[in-house]
Amino acid sequence: MKYPSRLIVFFNLLWLILVGLGGCSSGLTAKAALFIDLQERTPLPAAAPAEVAPLRMGVAAILSPQGTMASYSALTEYLARKLGRPVDLVQRRTYAEFNELVERGEVDLAFVCTNAYVVGAETFGMELLLAPEIDGKSVYYSQLIVPVESAAQSMADLRGEVFAFTDPMSFTGYIYPLYLLRQLGETPETFFQRTFYTYSHDRAIEAVANGLADGAAVDSLVLDYALQREPEMAARLRIIYTSEAFGIPPVVVPPSLPPRQKAQVRNLLLTMHEEREGQIVLRQLGIDRFIEIEESAYDDIRRIVQFMRSQQ
Repeated sequence: MKYPSRLIVFFNLLWLILVGLGGCSSGLTAKAALFIDLQERTPLPAAAPAEVAPLRMGVAAILSPQGTMASYSALTEYLARKLGRPVDLVQRRTYAEFNELVERGEVDLAFVCTNAYVVGAETFGMELLLAPEIDGKSVYYSQLIVPVESAAQSMADLRGEVFAFTDPMSFTGYIYPLYLLRQLGETPETFFQRTFYTYSHDRAIEAVANGLADGAAVDSLVLDYALQREPEMAARLRIIYTSEAFGIPPVVVPPSLPPRQKAQVRNLLLTMHEEREGQIVLRQLGIDRFIEIEESAYDDIRRIVQFMRSQQ
């Protein structure tokens, strides 16, 4: 019996379909179908180290670059471990250059001098974050130093001598000694034989100790730190004047720093004295702990800065 050709084609197609379904059925039986739950949230893989943006920690030139690296390298390593991200230490030669970095948001966390903060807060909204506490206090002084063999007992005795300033924006190392000169009715040009800038307090201390300058006004905290590290230097210097107490140099952030990041760094610094690892780092910096500080702590500095501006 012969079947029409179209019928033969139909049976062949039907046979192929049945065979195919049988193969699929055996496959489903052997292996369960893949099921994807779109409600399940899987954490993204951790970013490779090269993909993690570093925290840029800036330190103004209160210390020389060598002194800064020696003092702050342990803190950068501590913050990197706690934050789980690299921490880059950023420096500039002058306080003004450093303030520009903060203004442009090119550092995320900064240790600055007091007048640099006063100027930065006034001109672009530099934000006060915390301050160090040392020996239970959050103050410091401008101290006038001379070589140990000098007969000088006050600023008035340095007339006609060579004087080392630290930085044009420094409060203790420039503005305050200018303030003392103003009380004498003098200016650096009329009073000293010659002046020069060292651009850090430790270098100003060294200039006096080595006889390159007959006097300098320096940050009391840096002087204490320098004499602790090099006790023999104490035999080459004398302190002839100490100012009234002023608010300690603060820790600041740029106004552009995201609030979450600011809070994270702030909380980490505030609590680091509560653990042994943090205590070791703080001891290397000569700091008890970091504390909150009020804006009013810097009002006396603002008062003197405004007075000196009015005299120009």
